[in-house]
Amino acid sequence: MESRGLVLVVEDETAIADVVRMYLERAGYRVEVVGDGLTALDVVRSRRPAAIVLDVGLPGLDGVEVCRRLRAGGDWTPLVFVTARDDEVDRVVGLELGADDYVTKPFSPRELVARVTGLLRRSARVADEEALVAGLVRLEPAGRRVYVGEDEVHLTATEFDLLAYLLARIGRVVTREQLLTEVWGHASVAGTRTVDVHVAQLRSKLGPASPVRTVRGVGYAAESGPVG
Repeated sequence: MESRGLVLVVEDETAIADVVRMYLERAGYRVEVVGDGLTALDVVRSRRPAAIVLDVGLPGLDGVEVCRRLRAGGDWTPLVFVTARDDEVDRVVGLELGADDYVTKPFSPRELVARVTGLLRRSARVADEEALVAGLVRLEPAGRRVYVGEDEVHLTATEFDLLAYLLARIGRVVTREQLLTEVWGHASVAGTRTVDVHVAQLRSKLGPASPVRTVRGVGYAAESGPVG
């Protein structure tokens, strides 16, 4: 089987790491496992994985800080948080830091593999589309780049896919449930709150040029220009 890319698993519990490795390798991925945050940062820089599965509760440098440092350094590798804390506040903080998805322990290894595969598949599918423009915002799928005017805006993989989905449907109202199904590809553990957090992050990054409009009680729509 041809490799589907390298997945970095950052997990200090050996039993969990071994199971995750086994299921990812069965699905055709190459896997590297590390048990601490500092080593994870080194591996991301040296190996450039296709995706990262990151435990929040690491000793020393925890997963939240690892994610924060990656995003602050301009690294937007698709990232799935794994946590033992089933708390919405923790999930929302993770998403605001730039995580693309979330699973809570105990989790199904098959579900985790499906999350990783779905995240990478969405990225590949979007890359085949033509450039999408709304006012000053230009999304270039082939290079997975977004610009506001001449300035590039760095988005997470999920933020990029969310914006691409909305821009491909200018003027059409899309419900939160539709976005969960079409962009995430599953019922995310944080429910529709996941969509709201990602939209808020997206708007913040696009600034006044953001074309994303809230349709109260329904969902969101992208317009052909800034919505103010």
